[in-house]
Amino acid sequence: MSEKYNVTGMSCAACSARVERVVKKVPGVSSCAVSLLTNSMTVEGEADSSAIIAAVEKAGYGASIVRSEPAGRTGRELGAKEDALEDKETPRLKKRLIASLVFLIALMYFSMGHMINLPLPEFFVDNHVALGLVQLLLAGIIMVINQKFFISGFSSLARLAPNMDTLVAVGASASFLWSVFVLFMMTKEHAGKFAMHDLYFESAGMILTLITVGKMLEARSKGKTTDAIKSLMKLAPKTANIIKKNKEISVPIEQVKKGDVFVIRPGENIPVDGVVIEGTSAVNEAALTGESIPVDKAKGDFVSAATLNQSGFLKCEATRVVQDTTLSQIIKMVSDAAATKAPVAKTADKVCGIFVPSVILIAVVVVCGWLLAGKSFGDALSYGIAVLVISCPCALGLATPAAIMVGSGVGAKNGILFKTAASLEQAGKIQVAALDKTGTITSGEPEVTDIITNNIHEEELIGLACSLEAKSEHPLAKAIVKYAKEKNITPSEIINFEAIPGNGLKAILSDDEEELIGGSVKFISEKFKVDEKFTAKTAKLSEEGKTPLLFARGEKVLGAVAVADVIKPDSREAIKELQSMGIKVVMLTGDNEKTAKTIAAQAGADEVIAGVLPGGKENAIKEIQEKNNLRVAMVGDGINDAPALTRADIGIAIGAGTDIAIDAADVVLMKSTLKDVPAAVKLSRAVLRNIHENLFWAFIYNVIGIPLAAGLWGWKLDPMFGAAAMSLSSFCVVTNALRLNLLKLKK
Repeated sequence: MSEKYNVTGMSCAACSARVERVVKKVPGVSSCAVSLLTNSMTVEGEADSSAIIAAVEKAGYGASIVRSEPAGRTGRELGAKEDALEDKETPRLKKRLIASLVFLIALMYFSMGHMINLPLPEFFVDNHVALGLVQLLLAGIIMVINQKFFISGFSSLARLAPNMDTLVAVGASASFLWSVFVLFMMTKEHAGKFAMHDLYFESAGMILTLITVGKMLEARSKGKTTDAIKSLMKLAPKTANIIKKNKEISVPIEQVKKGDVFVIRPGENIPVDGVVIEGTSAVNEAALTGESIPVDKAKGDFVSAATLNQSGFLKCEATRVVQDTTLSQIIKMVSDAAATKAPVAKTADKVCGIFVPSVILIAVVVVCGWLLAGKSFGDALSYGIAVLVISCPCALGLATPAAIMVGSGVGAKNGILFKTAASLEQAGKIQVAALDKTGTITSGEPEVTDIITNNIHEEELIGLACSLEAKSEHPLAKAIVKYAKEKNITPSEIINFEAIPGNGLKAILSDDEEELIGGSVKFISEKFKVDEKFTAKTAKLSEEGKTPLLFARGEKVLGAVAVADVIKPDSREAIKELQSMGIKVVMLTGDNEKTAKTIAAQAGADEVIAGVLPGGKENAIKEIQEKNNLRVAMVGDGINDAPALTRADIGIAIGAGTDIAIDAADVVLMKSTLKDVPAAVKLSRAVLRNIHENLFWAFIYNVIGIPLAAGLWGWKLDPMFGAAAMSLSSFCVVTNALRLNLLKLKK
């Protein structure tokens, strides 16, 4: 069982690591993933939610379970989710920052103004103690304004679970308290061995202000990472126009029920998923699929919530309402992906768990070391404070979730949905792509591919063929009827229609009472002799994986119409792109080997596995995995693909496929195009590369910054510069993740 929780009070990656650690210790919890980015937690297992919440609260944080809303409350549910994602932290930090800056400017004026010959009031000239007292008051005010650092930092330290706020609080407090001590010493015989340069009040104020700057920049950047989810939520219509007792009424979206009839006028968003029962229109589905070209809709076609009706009037029957709509499912998938953890994050999590205590220990060692080396206590303390304020666990903690969140959003905008962070990471590592044939490489619907005539016009042949096939329910018959409609060919009138077992149809033409017969080559050949040259042509069509249907009037063969499940226009290009990425492409199909090889050759697949029974696809995937220890992605759309999608390292479902296939997959492609498979791989690789960049810069920042602050390289780093560096580190990591928004997935 999986439950999702909101977590409050976390300020850095050390906090999220602490929450994760205590929750994992709760009996019955099998796994736990805490996201600092979304302040959420996903818990797997049978543990009672009250026990989990109690553990989080005991650790010093807050937790509340996120419950699924009952049917009929989707509007409120989406509103609550949107409210939860709203950036409330930035406005608060902005107020703190403005107030801090006002007092910091005054503090810097009194602490350093005289050094650059700025005029001071007469009372303060050569009155160092008075200057120190003013600095004490101004620094104290800044500390009160930023009291959250101290409350969070010292309470975490008291629980032996220090966080980033602890580093800031200890650093600022040490600067302030040392300065108070120096000020008291200065009152004795004026200055004695202490002087103005031994005061660090401005460092305390500057540290807090600069860290607040960094926190605000970080909060703003984090807010942008959730833009994709927020924009999806804003698409959800608030009302729907439904037909009740032959009257059109407007109702809140949560009151729409399955089976209700609703109407949509041009320019309106479709409120819920449904089926068109009247009217025609062009619907822009870019919000869900990323496809900018409008899709024509007519009676019987499916429409999705939040898509835009552009031209005509539509009357539809609701099929999916509230949280079952496609939009709600997309929002859930993107949110869930952000709430889970990618495998690459484990190393950073382990480091974050011990980072802050280690930094505090290093700072203590640095102070003691410089004291033993003969430095004054003030100088040694300055080195220790610099170590505390330059260290940043947040950069490590945000490196992975920031990239995952932005990557998931980019995928959603392009109709590519990753269910978990792990699937987003793993998709880029696949070495073999196993593609189902029907509905994945091919369109899944037979089409007319070739027409052979025998002393008859092509239009007349299609008209007669359509006359027969219009009465049949066979998929091949529908292909011929569809072709005739596209060519505006009118069928002839027939009577006495009869479907003959053995792939044949016959009827009487109304105008000349001749018998019209159609069927397979074998069926027609059994009725009367067919010219060998003609059968040779049909045999060639069969070798190409097509199904030739012969038509005759009386005992004369009129011609043949070849029907086949043709490959999609972009399948060959998609397969070529996968191969250019170093991925081997295998086609899986239940067709006979001859037909399978023909389709594979047209598509450009590297290997064909033909004659596979529905249950055999899973075994085929397993064999590929075990034979060469390769990572395999399975791409499919049917019910029979579900076991193989589950067996594969990554299951990718074509969005137009069945719900079972979509449920079994790790990645869902909203558009029925194979080109989204290489796009998903490209996005995954870009996200993984971005994570590695973030982790590198986060690690290298601390590896270089801490020794620099400790003075090991011969430099004395002012604590203020350390605070500035710390404030920018997380901002840089999140900003780097936001670069993923510039990624172009398709050429």
